[in-house]
Amino acid sequence: MFNGSSCLVLLLAPMEGVGDRCFRRAMASVGGFDQACTEFLRVPGNAHIPSLSKHYQFDETYPIPQAAQIMGSEPALMAQMAQALEARGAPRIDLNCGCPSNTVTGKGAGSSLLKTPERLHEIARAMVRAVSIPVSLKMRSGFSDTSLFRENLLAAQESGIAFLTLHPRTKEDGYGPPAKWELIAEAKSTLSIPIIGNGDIVTAQDAYRMLQETRCDGLMIGRGAVTNPWIFHEIRKEPERKTFDSLERFYQIFIQDFSEEIPMKTRINKLKQIASFQFRKNESLLALRSSVLTASYSSEEDFLAKTLPLLRTHYFAESP
Repeated sequence: MFNGSSCLVLLLAPMEGVGDRCFRRAMASVGGFDQACTEFLRVPGNAHIPSLSKHYQFDETYPIPQAAQIMGSEPALMAQMAQALEARGAPRIDLNCGCPSNTVTGKGAGSSLLKTPERLHEIARAMVRAVSIPVSLKMRSGFSDTSLFRENLLAAQESGIAFLTLHPRTKEDGYGPPAKWELIAEAKSTLSIPIIGNGDIVTAQDAYRMLQETRCDGLMIGRGAVTNPWIFHEIRKEPERKTFDSLERFYQIFIQDFSEEIPMKTRINKLKQIASFQFRKNESLLALRSSVLTASYSSEEDFLAKTLPLLRTHYFAESP
């Protein structure tokens, strides 16, 4: 991925809940990014690796490659899981050191690894040694504070990972305060491996500003891509890709993966979840957001029939 060329690396972030298979496949239909990544696959202490690894499908976002993110606290099991995912065709394995959920951190995984740089290093090193494909690591700036920030950065690099993605908020910050981009710049000046910047990239202008301020080697975008699925094209200065036809295709592919076993109410709620982001795009959409999210719909088709015309009128009224 980092081959010395001047091409900017753009990654779709793994996102629990929002960034499921339906969303990743819909985003792949829009394109513009270099690699997707699954939501984290949790590897508990009693994990049956062969069964757990079957949840990963390498070609879900074809033709865009899809990495696999895993989360756990046992080095041997994490190494075994990495091996199993490599065997299933994963182009990269990512170690989650950022999830702020209390149910996760209470079991020594996710962002709780930032409290013990030695453990972080041990797990990442075990994964690196277990596979021949790149291993990466996504972390926050700390658990309750940034007192171990430098130690965690160095522990990650010394494990042998290929690159590091930094979301510059602590676990305690959640998603509240503005991301501290200066920490991405500090990581870039501290480490010799590539650094991917993540956090508060909502527009192409945000992306350019992060690149300028931090000198990071690439960008990872999550919620900004839910709000604006064409953000990667806009960063690459390809605004002509942003069309109503591509939005219709986005939603059609999104609902294609709905299982018939999923209740209609759940399907509608998944569509509302995506719309809740897109109806924040501008003031005119924001004024309509509440009515769209509180309305009742009889089917996915009914939702799209009532919602897409609003997006066509107000989303695409802006100049690219």
